Amino acid sequence: MNAAKRQAIFERLREQNPHPTTELEYTTPFELLIAVLLSAQATDVSVNKATRLLYPVANTPKKIHALGVDGLIPYIQTIGLFRTKAKNVIETCRLLMAEHCGEVPRQREALEALPGVGRKTANVVMNTAFGEPTIAVDTHIFRVSNRTGIAPGKNVDIVEQKLMKFVPAEFKQDAHHWLILHGRYTCIARKPKCWNCMIADLCEFKQKTPLPDSV
Repeated sequence: MNAAKRQAIFERLREQNPHPTTELEYTTPFELLIAVLLSAQATDVSVNKATRLLYPVANTPKKIHALGVDGLIPYIQTIGLFRTKAKNVIETCRLLMAEHCGEVPRQREALEALPGVGRKTANVVMNTAFGEPTIAVDTHIFRVSNRTGIAPGKNVDIVEQKLMKFVPAEFKQDAHHWLILHGRYTCIARKPKCWNCMIADLCEFKQKTPLPDSV
């Protein structure tokens, strides 16, 4: 895909959604960090349902740490891998208090040193909470990047590197959200809605899905 196509794609995505953001519900960087940590292999909807119950009770490192693993589990047990996530959240809260004065660090290295926080989670927090032009590659972004030809790659690291290289600077801050939303609602995994896609004429996916008879 050439630079002109990429420019046109992101211009259309921006026109449709000028101010995109995560669908996870949060009010502070800490709430976002915990929500993203909980969202691994889970839907944003399931995480929001859990945090709507948790955050009114405990929404700081001190308060959540005070719950302990056993106290946290009832709030998040509807989320996949909740036992492991509970341990990671409690330890993350301890480290935030012990090493960062209870604040979420802005640096990638410090974020990735927290339990359960990998590169993708760090990228989301850096981008959404602190305004860094990072691009977190999840399954949706990986699929869209490869399928459209925007930034093809065999693994998430390669796709991230290519996106950081090829996405025009003016779009980098919001590219993460646009691509996730596009993959979540239009360029879906099994039967992409090519017939209802605003970038279909720019996309290099050859096997376009036709308009369903029922529509």
